[in-house]
Amino acid sequence: MNAAALLLTGLLGQADLKPELFSQIDGMRTVTQQMVDQVFSYAELGFEESETSRYVTGILERAGFKIERGAAGIPTNWTATWGSGKPVIGFIADLDGLPGMSQKPGVAYRAPLVEGAPGHGEGHNAGQAVNVTAALALQKVMRAHKIAGTLKLMPGIAEELLATKAFYVRAGLLEDVDIMLGAHVSSAFQTDYGPRELGMISVQYTFHGASAHSAGAPWKGRSALDAVELMDLGWNMRREHLKLEHRSHYVIVNGGEQPNVVPPEATVWYFFRDPTAAGVRDLHKIANDVAQGAALMTNTTFDQRTVGSAWPTHFNKVIAETQQVNIERVGMPAWTEADQTLARALQKEMGAAVDGLATKVRTLDGPAKGGAGSDDIGDISWAVPTVYLRYPANIPGTPGHSWFDAVAMATPIAHKGSTAGAKAQAATALDFLRSPELVKKARDAFDEQTKSTKYQPLMAEKDQPAVTINREKMQRFVPALKRFHFDPKRHKTYLDQLGIKYPTVRQ
Repeated sequence: MNAAALLLTGLLGQADLKPELFSQIDGMRTVTQQMVDQVFSYAELGFEESETSRYVTGILERAGFKIERGAAGIPTNWTATWGSGKPVIGFIADLDGLPGMSQKPGVAYRAPLVEGAPGHGEGHNAGQAVNVTAALALQKVMRAHKIAGTLKLMPGIAEELLATKAFYVRAGLLEDVDIMLGAHVSSAFQTDYGPRELGMISVQYTFHGASAHSAGAPWKGRSALDAVELMDLGWNMRREHLKLEHRSHYVIVNGGEQPNVVPPEATVWYFFRDPTAAGVRDLHKIANDVAQGAALMTNTTFDQRTVGSAWPTHFNKVIAETQQVNIERVGMPAWTEADQTLARALQKEMGAAVDGLATKVRTLDGPAKGGAGSDDIGDISWAVPTVYLRYPANIPGTPGHSWFDAVAMATPIAHKGSTAGAKAQAATALDFLRSPELVKKARDAFDEQTKSTKYQPLMAEKDQPAVTINREKMQRFVPALKRFHFDPKRHKTYLDQLGIKYPTVRQ
C-alpha cells in the first residue's frame, strides 16, 4: 500500500480540513508577499543573516512560537516551536544570498541595485515565507480542531557554503523531529524521493612560505602561490583518472599582495563532490596528497580548514508520495500575461528556450542518476525522514547561482509560487499530524534506508562552523544595502518602493 492509499484509509471518517487550511493561506497572501520582499531586500550572505533571522523570528514569536536563538553555536541560527506532543513536524528552508548577485527585481536584464553587492541569486529569500505561512495557517487549524502535535521551524544558515546542517545533527536539533519538510525555490512544482544530490566537502588549503623581494632576492623566498598553482595543476592532472560522476572545482581566495613580494601565504578553496560519502572521503584524501606534493616541491608547509560538508541527499518515499498528492491538489499558480512576459524576456536574454513559465505540476520523481549539485540537507535526510518541496517561484532555464535567478524573486511570480508552496507544505504536515500510521510508515522507510548505510558526518569532530567567513565581505556593503531595505509600512510591494514597472524588459 503506497502512502496515498494509506493516507486515504487512515483519514476515512475524518473531515477534510484542507479547504479551511488553504483559505487561511489565501488570507495571508499579503503577509507572504511581504516576507518574500523583505528578505530579498536584506540580501545577506551565509552566517551574516542577522536582519533576516531577527525579522523571521519576530513574526513567529508574536504568533506564540518559542524561539531559541544561536542554535548549534551559530549566532544567526534559531529554532521556533509551537504545540505539544507527537508527532513533531519540522520545517526547514534556507535564507542566505550569494556574493555579487545584486539585481533589481522584475527587470529582465542586468541591473544591480548595488554594484558588486550580494543578492538572492538563487531565491532563498522565499523559503521562509513558504514555511512560516504554512506554520501560521496550521497553527490556526490545529487550535480550531484540537489537533495534537508540535511544529518546529529552523533556517538553513549558510546553505550556499553547505556549512551548517551537519552541525545541526551533531547538536541534536533533529532528535525530537518525526518528519522534516524542506522547501526550496524552483521553477517547477514537484517533489522526489531516493538518492538525489551529491555529497560534498568544502576545504580551504593555506600554504605558508617566506617573503622576499621578487627581483632582488627571489632565491630567499618560498612562494606559497607557487604551491597553490602546483596543487591546482596536480589536481587537474588527476581529474583524468577520477570517476566520471565526481565533481570538483576551486577558487584562489588569496594569491598574495603585489607582484614584487614573494607571497608568504596563499589559499585555494576546493569543493569535492561524489554520489557517496565514502567517495567524498576518498577525494579529500587524494587532494591532501596532492597538497603535500605541492608543499614538498616548493619547500612550503600547509594546513587545511573544512568550511562545509554535505552527505548525499536521500529523500523519503512515503513523505514524497503524500506530498505529491497535495501538490496535485494545489496545482500551479495562475500566471498573468505580465508574469509570462517577464519570463520570456529573461529566457531570451540568457539564450534559453523561450517557453515562459510552467503551467503544469510535475509527476513524482524517483532516484536521480547524474545529479551534480549538493545540499547540506543531505545530513538531515540521514538523521530523520525528510523530503524537499520544490515550489514554483522562479523562471525556467536559469543557470543557478546567477543574477538571472534573482530577477523573479521579489515579483508576483515569487509571491504566487510561495503561496502555492505554503499550501502544499501545510497540507502535507496536516496529513502526518492526523495519521499516526503514515508517520510510522515514513519511519519504516527511513529505517530501511539506514539499515546498511550508517551516517557519520564528513566533517571532523574538531571542526567548527565558519561563522566569520563572510563577515568582512558583508560589512563592505551593509551601508549601501540598508538604503534599499523594504519598508512595508510605506509601500505595498518592493517593486512599488523601487519604482519598477512590472515587467521591465529590454526594448
